Amino acid sequence: MSINLGMLGLIFGINLVYITLNTLRFLLVMRGYRYFAAFTSVFEITVYVLGLSLVLNRLNNPLNLVFYALGYGVGVYVGMLIEDKMALGYTMISVILPDPQSTLPGILRTNGFGVTQHVAYGLEGERLELDILTPRKHERQLYDLIKKTAPNAFVIAYEPRYISGGFWLKRVKKRNARRHRSN
Repeated sequence: MSINLGMLGLIFGINLVYITLNTLRFLLVMRGYRYFAAFTSVFEITVYVLGLSLVLNRLNNPLNLVFYALGYGVGVYVGMLIEDKMALGYTMISVILPDPQSTLPGILRTNGFGVTQHVAYGLEGERLELDILTPRKHERQLYDLIKKTAPNAFVIAYEPRYISGGFWLKRVKKRNARRHRSN
């Protein structure tokens, strides 16, 4: 059995590209970017058929299958890294603060985040609860402000599936426009 490093590299690379596209397409669909997902799928399936045919025509060498599988694993990771950099969509953050008089809402508003606050009651009494909608690309900045101002805050993040109207959406769009003009 001879080892063809060029073929192993090609098999690995093709599957890495295929799975990266597959991961991105899946995440695009989940975030509602259906047209981009459909466009991506055209390239994805073309690369998939090419890569699979290379491996199936060379099953006599088990290293071909190993490199195909390695390309798969690395492709998932690379796809997630790319999507994380793209930071598509919004995140909804709920913050529960033990101090009902916390200055965090004002600090967040000063930094351009829309905040809805209300009183909540926990096991140990009155709390302050904040709901914050932010584009995913600003999520890290929001977490840093929360951690710096209220290190003992309880934080939950989730992705909203549908957003319509209201102050939040108007505020987020205005803030994005301001940030784009200042960059």
